Amino acid sequence: MEPTKEKAPEPVGYTGQEGNYNSKDTISRDEIQEFHSFVEPLKQPEPFLNLTNEIYAEYLQKLKEAFIDPTIEIPAPPVCLKLSDAIICTLGNFSMVIGKAKSRKTFFITIALAAATGNDVVLNKFFGSLPNDQRNVIYFDTEQSRYHAQRTVKRVCRLTGYHSPNNFIAYGLRKYNAHDRLKMIEAALFTTKNIGFAVIDGARDIVTSINDESQASDVTTSLLRWTEELNIHIIVVLHENKNDKNPRGHLGTELTNKAETVLSVSKNETDDNISIVQAEYCRDRDPEPFAFEINDEGLPQVADNFEIRTSKKLTPAAIPQNNHYTVLRAIFGNNKQLGHSEFIASIRYEFEQLGQTIGASKAKDFITYYLKKGDVISSGTPQTKSHKYHRPIKEVTSNEND
Repeated sequence: MEPTKEKAPEPVGYTGQEGNYNSKDTISRDEIQEFHSFVEPLKQPEPFLNLTNEIYAEYLQKLKEAFIDPTIEIPAPPVCLKLSDAIICTLGNFSMVIGKAKSRKTFFITIALAAATGNDVVLNKFFGSLPNDQRNVIYFDTEQSRYHAQRTVKRVCRLTGYHSPNNFIAYGLRKYNAHDRLKMIEAALFTTKNIGFAVIDGARDIVTSINDESQASDVTTSLLRWTEELNIHIIVVLHENKNDKNPRGHLGTELTNKAETVLSVSKNETDDNISIVQAEYCRDRDPEPFAFEINDEGLPQVADNFEIRTSKKLTPAAIPQNNHYTVLRAIFGNNKQLGHSEFIASIRYEFEQLGQTIGASKAKDFITYYLKKGDVISSGTPQTKSHKYHRPIKEVTSNEND
């Protein structure tokens, strides 16, 4: 015998006849029909939900604002920052930079701030492109003393080439509590005219606990709301865990899930003077990793050929193919042909120009590598004067220009 199923209770205000509601405690049928006519493509079934005026009228209006019409074209968000040819920041979104303590996250942030402030190219890598009516940039520092925060600000100015750009604003929030910092940031964002880009260097300091799920959700929601309502981009900076590469706490998890781009900054294991920036998560195509170091003037600069400079055991396969092409073009310019000893000497010299010293025996490994890949061909009898190395012209044209 089947068990008797209890009848589900009728909605409050339902009279028993389809579509018939008492109006005392509900939104009128006309009001509900007006809302559903707005979202006609959804074709909601009747009877409509019983909605009280006090509780739900506000949310019906919000649903109108949130409705996505598939018949209207929504333009792609404007790009405000690119790393080489990869999009990393667009208006209406936020991104995150993570890394261990002292990995030079703030130095990296100065590059992004300078590109956005100057609306220009910085270090031939970062391209800022804010709209003309959203050129103002704000930097919030939550960790450093006023002295060290000002040093960061001065680096940004020097990278832009201006002593004090009039569209760059900085605040040091170190002495305030987490609640005040969050409210001060919001106040600055909503009262600064023509704002387009902001950085919060120290997201951990706008919550009292990085493992408080409620605070993590609130901060993430604030970032989503601020960026959408103001149509700006915000970069937040957060430390990684000590034992892995994940951003810290529930806050890090929430921010990662909602961020447009997550970039990590880490010191190179072989040469800790070099920091590597690479994409951990990206909605668009991942940018290629790039490396920077600090020059004698205290400014970040691109660390050229860092793969070669930091290789623990230099092998031809460990070197990017573009570097091989650079070396071979320099060696075999104007269709030159070289004998064995000349080729070895040329390989050693050209790699030295790239910051890597290799011996004669290692240079022979490179010759073997080039021959196997077809990047170089030989003619004549080995160990005689007739033995020469040269480039296959067709291969050079088709591969190196890809």
